Amino acid sequence: MAEYSAPLKDMRFVLDNIADLASLSKLEGYEHAESDVVDAVLEEAGKFAANVLSPLNKPGDLQGSHVTDGVVTTPDGWKDAYAGFVEGGWNGISAPEEYDGGGLPSAVSLATVEMWNSANLGFALCPLLTQGAIESIIAHGTKEQQDKYLKKLVSGEWTATMNLTESQAGSDVGALRTKAEPADDGSWRISGQKIFITYGDHEMSENIIHLVLARTPGAPAGTRGISLFIVPKYLVNDDGTLGERNDLKCVSLEEKIGIHASPTAVMSYGDNGNCVGYLLGAENKGMACMFTMMNSARLGVGVQGLAVAERAYQQAVDYARDRKQGQAPGMPKGEMTPIIHHADVRRMLMTMRANIEAMRCLIYLNGACLDRAHHGPDAETRETAMGMAELLTPLSKSWCTDLGVEMASIAVQVHGGMGFIEETGVGQYYRDARILPIYEGTNGIQALDLVGRKLGLRGGEPVKNMFADMQETVKGLAAAGDEMTAMSLQLNLAVSALKDATDWLYGNAPNDPHAAPAGATPYLRMFATTVGAHLLGRSALKARALLNDGAADAEFLKAKIITARFFMGQILPTATALLGPVTAGAETLFAIDEELLSA
Repeated sequence: MAEYSAPLKDMRFVLDNIADLASLSKLEGYEHAESDVVDAVLEEAGKFAANVLSPLNKPGDLQGSHVTDGVVTTPDGWKDAYAGFVEGGWNGISAPEEYDGGGLPSAVSLATVEMWNSANLGFALCPLLTQGAIESIIAHGTKEQQDKYLKKLVSGEWTATMNLTESQAGSDVGALRTKAEPADDGSWRISGQKIFITYGDHEMSENIIHLVLARTPGAPAGTRGISLFIVPKYLVNDDGTLGERNDLKCVSLEEKIGIHASPTAVMSYGDNGNCVGYLLGAENKGMACMFTMMNSARLGVGVQGLAVAERAYQQAVDYARDRKQGQAPGMPKGEMTPIIHHADVRRMLMTMRANIEAMRCLIYLNGACLDRAHHGPDAETRETAMGMAELLTPLSKSWCTDLGVEMASIAVQVHGGMGFIEETGVGQYYRDARILPIYEGTNGIQALDLVGRKLGLRGGEPVKNMFADMQETVKGLAAAGDEMTAMSLQLNLAVSALKDATDWLYGNAPNDPHAAPAGATPYLRMFATTVGAHLLGRSALKARALLNDGAADAEFLKAKIITARFFMGQILPTATALLGPVTAGAETLFAIDEELLSA
């Protein structure tokens, strides 16, 4: 099982040419994001991922986390690795400098997050949740709460969790039963149980800050009556030191098909009637506060899909180079051929490569849009960027996590029978990836959010802007000529089909409550695949321009163009074909009586 090697060259290409790092570094607050600084950050992150996190990945999967008498123990080496993560300052590289963060753009931070997750997804889940809590407390916390919690969370000395799910509620958060009762001192007493709490307890950090959704007395039913509370594992004194243990505990750890090293806890609050919590934001506005964390987590989970696909791809390429079987046309007779020379294996590898490069473009662009939304020079620029970020987030989360599973499955296939044997390790990527389309809002929910809310943002402005950008790419490819002409035609067909699908949803959704939900998932796939093609088209145009200017790394740039051609010719047509499923309506979905579905 080969160790992970960060694809720094491609990461930097995407940061420069899709995220436009040069323009980000001109925004107020990002002036220090200079080229040499970013290079140094990425290089050192790559070393930590390869040398510290990657070697722990398979052993961590085999050993797993365990709980005994309410005490959770992570795999061997985990605690030391996390201490190194904190010492290196990796947890807060994009957090505001006023809280001792690095203040780098999110686009750069996402590149490091990709590395952590490629190297060791089970480990990387811990800082993912902490990052979301940081953003929630910055956005909704009082000055006192920010002063008390943020520096320790930014440094990573303390970690954080997100507590939404309850066994009877699932994705229906409004059905939660956890209670919060007011106390005389302005704090609250929390009681209830939560499930699926990632890193709900562990020994890697000195404190864990739980963000817990609960219902206050007399609160309205459903999501309108939910509030969010800060519930520390250890109470924090006014001087910042740790006080007594709070009344909360890990009841058990879930037995999962993957991410075994990550302790997914069942958490119980207030068994002794004295679990202290502090209201974050306004009462009954918990969902608005939590969505600050959720949106951060959703983009982070999209990165996980990209990351696990990259790790699986690297191992598949290495295996295909080494494994000899059969004889490919044109190879010397009497010699077994490395399977990388077989056309079908090459098709699988190119499918992985092209999708990974498209995902990376989408994720980093999404991050750059968030950077411009927060640091843009004027209100209109910030609003436009936020609209684009909100449009891209469900695409990043859903498409990239679906592809993470699919690309990991292809990696197993490249290994043949050995892929189904745990010894090779490639099966772990497939098992680990399978949770990604489920948590932080299932991909079906993301699709419903896309068609139900994101298409109508600001009167449809973000969608119109995206179509305008895609048409510019179509024109640019056409003007470039040669092999770019075919790419222009293929992208134009897909954009036209996507416009037709979008118009159909706009026209039918208001009149048929089933129309949009029935077509939502294929529409999201159609949209994201077309955006991915558009971004690869932009990459190809930039690569061509650099080649014409005599850039040094000609082979890398030529490969960018070839990868874009492959995506346009062999992957993009599947998006165009989704016009039918998007516009089919719901009639056949409900035509069979539910009793007959089991017949």
